[in-house]
Amino acid sequence: MKLKALMQKEFRRFFRDPKLIVTLVLPGILIYFIYSLMGGLIWDAGASDYTYNVLVYGSSPAVEAVFEGSLGESLTLTRTEDLEDGKAQVQAGSITALVAFSEDFDNAVGSYDPMSGTPAPQVEIYYRSADEASASFYSAATALLAAYEGTISNAFDVNLGGGQYDFSSTSEVVMAILGGLLPFLVVTLIFSSCMSITLESVAGEKERGTLATILVTSVRRTDIALGKVLPLSCIAALGALSSFLGIALSMPKLMGLELGGVFVEHAFGDYLLLLALIVSIVPLIVSAMTAISTYAKSVKEASSYTGVIMIVVMVLSLVSTFLSGIGDWVAAVPVLGTVVAVQRILEGGVVLLVGLIAIAVNLAFTALFIFVTARMLGSERIMFGK
Repeated sequence: MKLKALMQKEFRRFFRDPKLIVTLVLPGILIYFIYSLMGGLIWDAGASDYTYNVLVYGSSPAVEAVFEGSLGESLTLTRTEDLEDGKAQVQAGSITALVAFSEDFDNAVGSYDPMSGTPAPQVEIYYRSADEASASFYSAATALLAAYEGTISNAFDVNLGGGQYDFSSTSEVVMAILGGLLPFLVVTLIFSSCMSITLESVAGEKERGTLATILVTSVRRTDIALGKVLPLSCIAALGALSSFLGIALSMPKLMGLELGGVFVEHAFGDYLLLLALIVSIVPLIVSAMTAISTYAKSVKEASSYTGVIMIVVMVLSLVSTFLSGIGDWVAAVPVLGTVVAVQRILEGGVVLLVGLIAIAVNLAFTALFIFVTARMLGSERIMFGK
């Protein structure tokens, strides 16, 4: 009977507290809506056509008709008589790809005997795997050529000439991978370090009763909020600085370069902007957690609220990885703007305006959370449950 009474007591405590019910159910609801939204955006983005500006060296009316019939208006084929110039344009990124046919390709294919032992007619596709549109065209073109080749008994080869067809350097490919992964890792680590030192700041003092002593004095509530956020941000910024140094020092190793080699890929100003972005997100997260800690009645309750916020932050830090061509408007979205700016820096893009806007947004929302915390500190209902 005692066990039954204890169990009933715990069930009553839980089901009579709407906050506990919300924190239990809300993560699942958030995951459903956020992941559903991400899925829709991903598939919509995947279904949208790139614009392919492709140079053609040589001629194959049959293959070109296959390309145009499948890729439609998204494909523009332009003939060139200078193979080396076409390669240079692909390497510079001014065109999507270059398709080169061997001499008299269609006639050679029609008369080719696979059993003869002579080399088959060649189709060579020059592209950049680090460029999403170029890589997309290469995938589509090779798939179409494979299907077309199947109808004519393996009468030609694709990219078997032994040359360099992918003009993306190893470092460009690595940076594209890092651009999708590192922002997520950095934001997650910063969030974890902020959470470990922030939740006790107000909720812990409310539980111990020490905060009430401060509140009965004449000190301004804004000063109390700033007194919490600023020192905690400085402490958490050390973790952010560690994350920044980890990125800066690990990139050469990941790219197969010497320690100074990475600076060839990125200007010194890129590193300053990267550091500013990482540091600017710290007071945003700290101030948000301080507001949560102020609202909560206990550290345990604050932790449950923070778990929900962490899901949102992690999803925002992953969105740009799955969505290609995301616009500059994301700079106005907290966390997401910072993640996109960091990603573009790592991928070697032009990002100064997006980065500065993201930093300003982070600081603006930090000020907003400090204001909200100050208002809650002045509320007897929130502070003392009255």
